[in-house]
Amino acid sequence: MIDLHTHSNHSDGSLSPRELIEEAVRAGVEVLSITDHDSFAGYDRAVPIARAAGVELLCGIELSTKLDGRSVHLLGYFPVAPGDGFRAWVSELQITRRERNVRLAARLHELGFDIRVEEAEALGRGMTGRPHFAKVMLDKGYVKNLRHAFDEYLDESAKAYVHRLEPSLEEGVKRIREAGGIASVAHPSRLHGRLEDVLERMRPLGLEALEAYHSDHEPGQTSQYLQLAQRYGMKVTGGSDYHGAMKPEVRLGTGHNNNLAIPRAVADALLAHSTRT
Repeated sequence: MIDLHTHSNHSDGSLSPRELIEEAVRAGVEVLSITDHDSFAGYDRAVPIARAAGVELLCGIELSTKLDGRSVHLLGYFPVAPGDGFRAWVSELQITRRERNVRLAARLHELGFDIRVEEAEALGRGMTGRPHFAKVMLDKGYVKNLRHAFDEYLDESAKAYVHRLEPSLEEGVKRIREAGGIASVAHPSRLHGRLEDVLERMRPLGLEALEAYHSDHEPGQTSQYLQLAQRYGMKVTGGSDYHGAMKPEVRLGTGHNNNLAIPRAVADALLAHSTRT
């Protein structure tokens, strides 16, 4: 079993790197990638644990980028963990997250919610995001569930949403490639009809892969994305987007209601990728 899109509690997942590896062993996941948002901390801690458990761990990351002012999530996969240059750039992105969180707390206060940024940070460790604010809102009884928090207040079109300074999609692709990685469009179904425009514009600039397999995708969508990847000469990636208790309906390796079955060849193609110089 393969799962190349998961999150630990070093971004917005609920499990520690050790717990995530243990869950992978229980689920029968043989190749795993921890793709935390703007962070390698979970991956770094998981490397010796995965080795001891016999789980093949692929270095990954998920970046939030913008194209024409609209969000596009980008996955980066690295057969060899990237060096200090890329990591320094990622650290700069983390600073923008902190600034956004301060403004998000202020916006929630304007809407009448007694929520401090420190409360979200206590849940989010070094990588606090909107799911941690949602959890605080739920714990304080402001919302019925995490989905309600996002739909009403935290999603991009919701009442409390505040923008974060994010790199362009072009820059994200360029940085990943320069660090020796493969850049892949994450969960393309969320692009709402913009996918082919993204591929047309970014494929010549180094975008190499498309996440055809994802828990959000219906079988017809997966087939469509596989066909697009073939048409544009791109690699395929796939994963559950597992967050543990943050998304309890999504299971590691098998997705939502067992809708995920990623071929081993998907992981082999990424693991065989040579680091660029």
